[in-house]
Amino acid sequence: MRKFFGAALVISLGVIFVVFAVANRHLVTVSFDPFNSVDPSLKVTSPLFLVIIATTAIGVVAGGTASWLGQRRWRRAARRFEADARQARAQLADLRASAIQRGKYRSVPALPPGGTYGASERDKQVATL
Repeated sequence: MRKFFGAALVISLGVIFVVFAVANRHLVTVSFDPFNSVDPSLKVTSPLFLVIIATTAIGVVAGGTASWLGQRRWRRAARRFEADARQARAQLADLRASAIQRGKYRSVPALPPGGTYGASERDKQVATL
């Protein structure tokens, strides 16, 4: 079902792009010279649909880059927490191994099945801190 909706979305976007390209195929001149608007030294002449689609693509890439750069703090924190968790797991394994060697290790009872905890059998999503 998910593949069907994905294919339907891609096909509908393709049809929209084709209709847009056919409707906007006249040539436009884009100038990059702000000082001479009559005869610019830097200009590009191309169909209007290419100008609009290229501008949209550049905007999507710029927005994605800005978003990615803005999230670097969270990615760094996630890497740090993952390293801390890995270190804690290694310490726990070492402590369990040393406790087993000393004969003082006893297993901890497992959580009750069904995602509940405690004597009240409350659901975890409903519980408040």
